[in-house]
Amino acid sequence: MADNITVASDNSPLGAGGQKVVLGFSGGLDTTYCVKYLTEEKGYEVHSVIVNTGGFTQEELKKIEAHAYKLGVKSHTTVNAVKTYYDKIIKFLVFGNVLKNNTYPLSVSAERLSQAVFIAEHVQHLNADIVAHGSTGAGNDQVRFDMIFNIMIPGVEICTPIRDLKLSREEEIAYLKSKGVDMNFEKSMYSINKGLWGTSVGGKETLNSKGMLPEEAWPTQVTQTETKSVELEFVKGELTAIDEKKFAHPTEAIQHLQSIAGAYGIGRDIHVGDTIIGIKGRVGFEAAAPLIILKAHHALEKHVLTKWQLNWKDQLALFYGNWLHEGQILDPVMRDIEAFFQNSQENVTGKVFADLMPYRFQITGIESAYDLMSSKFGKYGEMNTGWTGDDVRGFSKIFGNQTMIYNAVKQTADGKQN
Repeated sequence: MADNITVASDNSPLGAGGQKVVLGFSGGLDTTYCVKYLTEEKGYEVHSVIVNTGGFTQEELKKIEAHAYKLGVKSHTTVNAVKTYYDKIIKFLVFGNVLKNNTYPLSVSAERLSQAVFIAEHVQHLNADIVAHGSTGAGNDQVRFDMIFNIMIPGVEICTPIRDLKLSREEEIAYLKSKGVDMNFEKSMYSINKGLWGTSVGGKETLNSKGMLPEEAWPTQVTQTETKSVELEFVKGELTAIDEKKFAHPTEAIQHLQSIAGAYGIGRDIHVGDTIIGIKGRVGFEAAAPLIILKAHHALEKHVLTKWQLNWKDQLALFYGNWLHEGQILDPVMRDIEAFFQNSQENVTGKVFADLMPYRFQITGIESAYDLMSSKFGKYGEMNTGWTGDDVRGFSKIFGNQTMIYNAVKQTADGKQN
């Protein structure tokens, strides 16, 4: 369930304008086009719903609601899913230290799945005939939304005007201008998706294999230049405090860290990856808090987990991240992996220290009662207290015994063959 849901309506009778459509609505160019097209060209009764996964302020949500009604929706619903989004998805991305292609924290991939689930639930709540979204035909989101809808609300028609009409952004803008829609079309030249776990930025520079987004395209501008040290405290793998300031829920800690680190331009990059539909794609992103948290959490784990815990976590995390990226969050195998991740965090408690600098950060160390790098058992490369030189001689002989036998047998057999 969502943290809370706010429904606004014009109170006119339901069903008066034809088939009832639930539209996932962000207020951007694509979904703005969808409202006008579905109401004026198709004659549908449109019920917009926005699922806030951390990308909007209350003021922005009110403006989006007003924008939806001005466009002609029948009702507009705001779902606050920030905490649920963390509890169901982000928490496990942290536990798994998940970075797609060692680069991307799955910012949009993760939030689209959370949004799709809540949109499907809203379709069920309104008993709608059709569900609509503003995805194009060239990206991953279309598959994520369609797949979740097919699983959760089978039989409900899926309507995708942007994809079906093969529209360019220029064509959408021209249509909306012809309908007298007033919005910032210049801003619409960049596709920006902001959420709790990072912000993606798409534009003309990301459509080719070469090119970087200009400074003005990044939603967060660089205003800090002095190095700043921060202290992150984890309890059983979850971020609970920053600089000894404790938070009621990890989402608050993430947002606080973002407010500090975003101004350094940390976490900016362009991700190049394989889409679900088989083509390569580039997208810009900024994710200061997610990248710092993932690297800090991983640093703590390297101190408190055993070699084989780390090994199996890495293998499962690779699959988990890829499968989530491809929209398969409802696959029961994901619950199995999450159970492993959860159990692995029992001793992941302690403090991690980091220095923030313009466009980069550095993890400088950890403190934990569970630190396995204990001087009581020796110091790597210098001295030991838990074994003798003779112990190591015997261990080395036994540890390599099978390979020694293999080589001896092979040499004997090869000699007889020759």
